[in-house]
Amino acid sequence: MWNLKTEQKKYHTATKSRLLVARGGEKPGGCDMAGKPKLHYMNGRLRMEPIRWLLAAAGVEFEEQFLESPEDLEKLRNDGVLMFQQVPMVEIDGMKLAQTRAILNYIAAKHNLYGTDIKERALIDMYSEGIADLYEMILRLPLCPPDEQDAKMTQIRERTTNRYFPAFEKVLKSHGQHYLVGNRLSKADIHLVELIYQVEEIDPSLLANFPLLKALKTRISNLPPVKKFLQPGSQRKPPIDAKAVKAAREIFKI
Repeated sequence: MWNLKTEQKKYHTATKSRLLVARGGEKPGGCDMAGKPKLHYMNGRLRMEPIRWLLAAAGVEFEEQFLESPEDLEKLRNDGVLMFQQVPMVEIDGMKLAQTRAILNYIAAKHNLYGTDIKERALIDMYSEGIADLYEMILRLPLCPPDEQDAKMTQIRERTTNRYFPAFEKVLKSHGQHYLVGNRLSKADIHLVELIYQVEEIDPSLLANFPLLKALKTRISNLPPVKKFLQPGSQRKPPIDAKAVKAAREIFKI
């Protein structure tokens, strides 16, 4: 039987262990010897938000350097710090990492959120890729021309309720455990809960027929660092609005 207090105690213990391993025995705190990770992106969700969620869930404090104009992005390019001339880019452990999934995988591996063996990692990757497929549809929705948005919204609702949420509900039901893989927290759980929140912003009723996903959302949301991240004033970004769409178009020239 799942118990919130027991789960929080287990989480604290596991987080302490993860941080000690990641820091070579250093006392856990907000940052490692290389300093806090620094995130380079615009002040909005888009492709950086899963990185923010994963760092927050791992209990890692981070800094953000916001791009506010096309010139800010061009400066990074001219400085030679963008591997493929694009962001997201995260400065972490002496590296300047590009490509969202590479960044996520590094963070997950460093903080013991990537399974215990190659089979678990394969499952985590498979689930994460499925999550990313639906996430991508939601991410692009605000950028669609107005006359296409209704059709895109209908497609998102259909894919959510007939493809993606049933698949993850089935996974949880099949093994009767509290998490997607190995009955321990992984990046797949965190990505899925982030996705659930975004789906509920579109239409809360889409989660109605998936009790195990509801329970997963509650379970992850009550983990102390995630609960903190969900509070007002955190580094979690609000839904993309017209102002954010305009900023994204200007900065990234899309």
